[in-house]
Amino acid sequence: MEEELFTSGRNLPNIDPSLQIWHWPISVYLFLGGLAAGLLFFAAVFTVIKKEEETPATVKYAVMIAPIALVLGLLALFYDLTHKIFFWQLYTTVRIESPMSWGAWVLLIITPLSMLWVFSYWKEVFPKMDLKFGFLKKFQAFVVKNRMNMAYVLIPLSIVLGIYTGILLSAFNARPLWNNAILGPLFLVSGLSTAAATIILFSKSKSERSLFSKIDIVLIVIELALIVHMIMGYWAGSEVQLEAMQLLTNGEFTVMFFVFVVILGLLLPGLLEILELKGYKVPVVVPAILILIGGLVFRFVMVEAGQLTRYLY
Repeated sequence: MEEELFTSGRNLPNIDPSLQIWHWPISVYLFLGGLAAGLLFFAAVFTVIKKEEETPATVKYAVMIAPIALVLGLLALFYDLTHKIFFWQLYTTVRIESPMSWGAWVLLIITPLSMLWVFSYWKEVFPKMDLKFGFLKKFQAFVVKNRMNMAYVLIPLSIVLGIYTGILLSAFNARPLWNNAILGPLFLVSGLSTAAATIILFSKSKSERSLFSKIDIVLIVIELALIVHMIMGYWAGSEVQLEAMQLLTNGEFTVMFFVFVVILGLLLPGLLEILELKGYKVPVVVPAILILIGGLVFRFVMVEAGQLTRYLY
């Protein structure tokens, strides 16, 4: 006697639930967006408190990465879109309840503002590259005059952008690993930490490097606390969330999460920064690079692992 098993059901790509829709460009986009948000936040804050002279790398040099990161992140996002020619429709409406709508409009505002910020320091960053056209000189003078106003606008926008990179995931309630309110603050703090590491790489001032090493140590402690809180949230959640947590604690992403993110991306660079502050000779590039790699790996882990989990209704 032969037995046959028949299965049927819909399988519409990009419509019905799929185990993997987002690919590597989304992880890169979330990392670059968080990095740019952190750089702009620090540049704006230290301008508002009038500490530009003490922190030149923060307000002039490292922040040059911000518009580049935003443009590259948007290109990565555009590359991942399925229907690329319809991206403009996202800007035909404003949906207060939609994190994606918030992110799209914030990016539309903050990207040109970041370019204007860098342009305002053109004479100081590129003293040998004089602006040849008169209207550019007048425009730069106008931008310099309104730099403080830009700083006041950039502070809330950069915070929203940093949180958005995490809320973009947590808004997908059907994914147990992403269904955690802590992701917004966690991604914000992670972005600030990667920005602090970038500033340390760019800075030639010992006092500025020391300041941002202290800031970064505080951010690392907060990030570790948020990660613990996130895992405890899964632990106290439903059975599906417990299974999702296993991907990080006892699954295929455990090594990437605990070794590359927690140990090499947070604990080790934090320890190295503490040793440097105590007077030990530690190459500043080492902890900074480790933090940047850890931040990038963290995004890849959360995006990839999150797509392997879903609620069954």
